[in-house]
Amino acid sequence: MQSLAMIENWPVPTAAAAVVRADGTVAGSHGPLAHRFPLASVTKPLAAYAALVAYEEGAVELDEPAGPEGSTVRHLLAHTSGLAFDEHRVTAPPGTRRLYSNAGFEVLGDHIAKATDIPFAEYLRQAVLEPLGMTATTLDGSPAKDGVSTVGDLVRFAAEVQSPRLLDARTVLEAMTVVHPGLSGILPGYGHQKPNDWGLGFEIRDSKSPHWTGSSSSPRTFGHFGQSGTFLWIDPAAGAACVALTDRAFGQWAIDAWPPFTDAVLAELG
Repeated sequence: MQSLAMIENWPVPTAAAAVVRADGTVAGSHGPLAHRFPLASVTKPLAAYAALVAYEEGAVELDEPAGPEGSTVRHLLAHTSGLAFDEHRVTAPPGTRRLYSNAGFEVLGDHIAKATDIPFAEYLRQAVLEPLGMTATTLDGSPAKDGVSTVGDLVRFAAEVQSPRLLDARTVLEAMTVVHPGLSGILPGYGHQKPNDWGLGFEIRDSKSPHWTGSSSSPRTFGHFGQSGTFLWIDPAAGAACVALTDRAFGQWAIDAWPPFTDAVLAELG
């Protein structure tokens, strides 16, 4: 895919990208696919997938109490627990505002670790990374932001989400469906969005503007970006997913570069 070569023009030291179709075939790749990049918040979809495995295994229920009073596993996954961004401090009643929260994912990781009697990083490895052959991916710290991975590994994950083997397809459909529709909130890096729609660990594009995906991305597009200059989107309408990892912190360069890149990828996919 010629569009992927656009990453050569990004003002970053290192970048790699790939596109994988819903049938698992790689449509194209560019850059060092085995280079390990800090994921920042692209860690969250991996952590969420592990939480959903725990749910399907019966270790946790989505609507069982977790986190602040009145909050559940579902609230933590959907950033509606009321916990602050990076503090274990309650700032709103559960289910009333979309408060993007690293702290919420840390509470979620602790909750699953207690329920399974396995440290969360190890549970993630056993439940998701090992079965998918993601041997270059590790979690050394917070399940909100401390993952390290490669484009090659995230292509395996993106293929799994599009055609699930580890989860029931209905569970993945729920993960990409809006939880608590209509809630507004801040999309980090892009300001206040009304509504600020999320599923279970995945951000949902819908009609958000401005946004880090493309102007031609379908409203059903879901995924995540990270402050380390990383993103993963899955566009069901296009039948494909795109991973791009860099080693430059998110900033105006990404706001300028990512949407036209995504539009070029989607145009080439046809």
